[in-house]
Amino acid sequence: MGRPLLNRRLDGLGTTIFAEMSALAAATGSINLGQGFPDTDGPDAVRELAVEALRGGYNQYAPGPGYPDLRQAIAEHRQRFHGQTFDPDTEVLVTTGATEAIAAALLALVEPGDEVVALEPFYDSYAACIAMAGGVRVGIPLRPPAFGLDVDALRAAITPRTRVLMINTPHNPTGAVLTRAELTAVAELAVAHDLLVITDEVYEHLVFEGEHIPLATLPGMRERTVTISSAGKTFSFTGWKIGWVCASPELVAAVRTTKQFLTYVSGGPFQPAVAAALRLPDAYFAEFTADMRTKRDILAAGLEAAGLTVYRPRGTYFVTTDITPLGFDDGLDFCRRLPELCGVVAVPEKVFFDDTEESQKIGRPLVRFAFCKRESVLTEAAERLATLR
Repeated sequence: MGRPLLNRRLDGLGTTIFAEMSALAAATGSINLGQGFPDTDGPDAVRELAVEALRGGYNQYAPGPGYPDLRQAIAEHRQRFHGQTFDPDTEVLVTTGATEAIAAALLALVEPGDEVVALEPFYDSYAACIAMAGGVRVGIPLRPPAFGLDVDALRAAITPRTRVLMINTPHNPTGAVLTRAELTAVAELAVAHDLLVITDEVYEHLVFEGEHIPLATLPGMRERTVTISSAGKTFSFTGWKIGWVCASPELVAAVRTTKQFLTYVSGGPFQPAVAAALRLPDAYFAEFTADMRTKRDILAAGLEAAGLTVYRPRGTYFVTTDITPLGFDDGLDFCRRLPELCGVVAVPEKVFFDDTEESQKIGRPLVRFAFCKRESVLTEAAERLATLR
């Protein structure tokens, strides 16, 4: 009897690179700049609301779509920051982080054999979720130094089998922020070919240059776009795993139908706290972005001093570097040796590219460092990295 179909679909994916690198950091006592999680918690007042919810009866199953007040807060947030109007009852769905939202959307909207066009390098769960849905991943490489979208390549990649465009902006891992012109081209292609679009916007409040433009705000996109975001990156509570989907009633219903057979519901005590977080004053969001910009600059300067080629990100909390000036040409080998060399852990970006000659050529020398850490930790990491030179 052959291996299960799902296992065959997931061939080559293996253990996530984040698990490997975080384990390496723990085993060696290295500074972990690999996995993207903050080393401090978010606002105390928000955390205390979660404690109150634990004591106040939010310990059983939440409603399937999420608590009404959180869905209302999500709708208010989209209106406040992006001018979008969503009905909290029919057009908002609470999920177990953005990762589940991505999985549920792909499983709901992709049939076996459908092609999903995604920006490459892509967050690793995209590949796994497309495979689980039986879809065919088609990568559109973002190339250094600017990591801009090649609209001609995107246009050429669309075939009669294309079903979904997977757009991530601000983009993990490169830090690119797609421009209005790039997003307009995406929208025009989606409308012309009657495609659905899934947008991963979890770094929407981490834009240092340019602006975050939700694709669903562009002409013709409201009814064909599944917009995904989450609380983890914006409020530094990544372990709470509270994400959401905003889309038309038909698309939300499709995603909800799949989501109910994944986790059904989760994070009950955290949902009231996230609702309050989304209603924090504008000053919180401005200070959060400014703080991360400072941390970006500290790490980028340290990486440049270490001799790496640094592609300073316009968004997210990751810096992409090229390791070839240090005499290395394989990011995976470099990252496995880095703890021994200087006591720092990073993530090789080649694992976020397709296993083709062209894609691997782009990704092979690229390494990602996370700067969502305390300034003292980043300064220490920079000092350690300087010894590489």
